[in-house]
Amino acid sequence: EVQLVESGGGLAQPGGPLTLSCAASGFTFSNYPMSWVRQAPGKGLEWVSSITRTGSLTDSAASVKGRFTISRDNAKNTLYLQMNNLKPEDTAMYYCAANGYCASSWKLYKYWGQGTQVTVSS
Repeated sequence: EVQLVESGGGLAQPGGPLTLSCAASGFTFSNYPMSWVRQAPGKGLEWVSSITRTGSLTDSAASVKGRFTISRDNAKNTLYLQMNNLKPEDTAMYYCAANGYCASSWKLYKYWGQGTQVTVSS
């Protein structure tokens, strides 16, 4: 079965780092662009960052550009989000999703993980 399993979330200090991982299985990971999408409490889904199939191109939302870095290791079927200089407004559930690129039309995403919670607080 297709699975996307996020991990690495937790409590972080403002200004601190966290690295999120998304382990994919049940499909050909390298055939899909991948994205991170987040949802803050009481808010809608917000696109965070995307990466092309081979990792040759990436893009990120203005709110995280320069702080977050998306990457992938196709040999390990794993997507990553390196988050630096975290801010309280980064607090959200973070989801990895397959088959969308820089997209906020959520129907474009074929597969979704169940999310990992990131809380940024002193």
